[in-house]
Amino acid sequence: MTSGCSRARLFCLFGIVWLAAAPRLSTAPQPPQPPALADRQMETFLKKARIVRTRPASKGTTGSLRATLTDGAITHDVHVQTIDITQDRFEGTAGMEFNFRDSWKLNVAAYLLDRQIGLNMVPVSVPRLWGTTEAAYTWWVDDVLMDEGERLKQKLTPPDVHVFNEQMWLVRIFDQLIYNVDRNLGNLLITRDWRVWPIDHTRAFRTYNTLATPANVTRADRVVVERLKALDREKLKAATDKYLSSFEIDALLKRRDAIIQRLEMLGPAAMFDRMVWAVTPPS
Repeated sequence: MTSGCSRARLFCLFGIVWLAAAPRLSTAPQPPQPPALADRQMETFLKKARIVRTRPASKGTTGSLRATLTDGAITHDVHVQTIDITQDRFEGTAGMEFNFRDSWKLNVAAYLLDRQIGLNMVPVSVPRLWGTTEAAYTWWVDDVLMDEGERLKQKLTPPDVHVFNEQMWLVRIFDQLIYNVDRNLGNLLITRDWRVWPIDHTRAFRTYNTLATPANVTRADRVVVERLKALDREKLKAATDKYLSSFEIDALLKRRDAIIQRLEMLGPAAMFDRMVWAVTPPS
């Protein structure tokens, strides 16, 4: 288990935006976009489309790739991650971690869990071979304006602060749920419509029963909370059995209980109805 000092460093680096004298980003009107694909359509594309080009991904430390795929009708980029490491102990920037895991499988697990609880923020990710190596193929996020680090550096205020804050509150809860030890400002992408996309979850799903940072659980969408309450072990195991161990599933459910308990302690004011990014129906 990480030391108390190390775990203290797991506080989220991104913050909630307050209305202040910060510059607002002015964006020109965008041309009409093609209709968005449903998750199932993206999954099929990621699993079956032909690879036509590859190059290193611009960010990250896991040697991941950016690939262009086509099925003849659709051409789109994907993020390919093959990393799959487990170590008894690992010395990282946050200190020593025992039972360390860094795996492409956790990216797929994060996507599946996201949809089970109706978060609808994590990009679609599926398992597929890269040559003879197992990998995660994740839908490349389009129209990225910046990441959260760049937004803070430029001190930019979102056009709709309330909607932006709602998304950040939910990302914080998700990171507590999956015990994400690798959230950073560079893997919170912001698209031109100011939608937030949390990416890269290969170092999540630790086996701690308690929350890393309970104070980060402050507000939540009502529907997501109801989905969290309805999440049971058998349903979660059926969805993620290929990617998560029994220990990881059990720890996740204990953290779920801690999240619900904290939100109930905070009372009705902690609940909101999400203004955008409608909740997806359960599969």
